[in-house]
Amino acid sequence: MLGLPTGVRACLFDLDGVLTQTAKVHAAAWKEMFDGYLRERAARSGKFVPFDPVMDYDDYVDGKPRYDGVRSFLSARGIALPEGEETDPPDAETVAGLGNRKNEIVLRMIRHDGVEAYEGSVRYVRAARAAGLARAVVSSSSNCREVLVAAGIDDLFEQRIDGLVAEREHLKGKPAPDTFVAGARALGVVPKQAAVFEDALAGVAAGRAGLFAYVVGVDRVGQAEALREHGADVVVSDLTELLET
Repeated sequence: MLGLPTGVRACLFDLDGVLTQTAKVHAAAWKEMFDGYLRERAARSGKFVPFDPVMDYDDYVDGKPRYDGVRSFLSARGIALPEGEETDPPDAETVAGLGNRKNEIVLRMIRHDGVEAYEGSVRYVRAARAAGLARAVVSSSSNCREVLVAAGIDDLFEQRIDGLVAEREHLKGKPAPDTFVAGARALGVVPKQAAVFEDALAGVAAGRAGLFAYVVGVDRVGQAEALREHGADVVVSDLTELLET
């Protein structure tokens, strides 16, 4: 009924782009932050080349912990900044400062515009609950709980592994499988008993690296082939497609 292999006892869902329509919010927030910083930098020396909210987002920041995303994009542009501290103000010219600036922007956008869940994903999660499967959200976002509450779906999940948990437990971010493995452990299963649902290339790669029973790639932006190349067992545009298999 759920389109999953026999033996799967738990489902691990990414947040942004799988459960909620916040991937585009994050892309817009990354662009606002990086373009602002790149303009500041270009004013001192060099040429302004804007952040591409599709290519750069997919290649460098999607699915990764916030500071890893900052570091990855800056490295691609040949920019090296001090790491800084997590307490750095958003105007600090450090990796942490830029990450904190992006977080302020995305929180502002969420508070102003709200959060909408994907109807098909909500239907699928409810079907998984009705079938007796354990459910967890696995996200690199430190704002995971706030987003789930804003979308009205926080009651559908038994466990949450987010950026705060990853920091506390020293878990590596996607594409490392650590957070998904922690999600499975929190639900009392091993990876071979769990399915991963991801829209980010780094997240799909994490599911494959963790040797999970099934990795579902959710294609929201026309990257089905790339999702397969990174390890998705199946690619769907909406989770309701799995209910029809």
